Amino acid sequence: MGREPGPGTRSGAVAPLLVACALGIERFALRGGARSGAAGPVRVLRTGMGPAQARRAVARALGEEPWRGAAVVASGFCAGLAPGMHPGDLIVAGETRDADGATACTGTDLLVEALARAVPGRTVHTGPLTGSDHVVRGPERAALRAGGALAVDMESAATLRTARAAGPRPVAAVRVVVDAPEHELVRIGTVSGGISAFRVLRAVLPALCEWHRSLLLPRR
Repeated sequence: MGREPGPGTRSGAVAPLLVACALGIERFALRGGARSGAAGPVRVLRTGMGPAQARRAVARALGEEPWRGAAVVASGFCAGLAPGMHPGDLIVAGETRDADGATACTGTDLLVEALARAVPGRTVHTGPLTGSDHVVRGPERAALRAGGALAVDMESAATLRTARAAGPRPVAAVRVVVDAPEHELVRIGTVSGGISAFRVLRAVLPALCEWHRSLLLPRR
């Protein structure tokens, strides 16, 4: 994916980074990550579950100073749709999709490279991340996969669309697989998978900061 203009404010100061997640445990994991190398202020925003809550929380945050011009990343856990995925795998969206359309992500290649350094040894998948307004299981997951989606969550598409509607800015989505076709969370024995996903999410924030910083570099 190509780069968009780097984040900045009218005064020339570097715009901040807003990382949106739905759950308290996701916020806890993300806030536990090191913030060294951040290009500007970083805020981890808990939106609450579902697209409606994500829209409201992100719109409210971007209406306040100093976050009006922030780059926005949707992060947290997701359900993997492709066979062979495991808890702790990473999803970097090329675009987010839902019933209202698609939102292209910024600097996907930069994020993949940053995550490879931040979480070495973890598989990073890239492709479409689809949204839902409810927890998706069974045949519904298969239908989403048949439509080309790599993973599904409830907030990313709404978060990025709301962010772009509030003004031009870099947007991205990075999710950690917490369950997958062969590793569904409802099955006995998946607690270890959840712990693995938590540990990976805890290591994601430095990569998001590196992505944000890389967007400031001149195009080559």
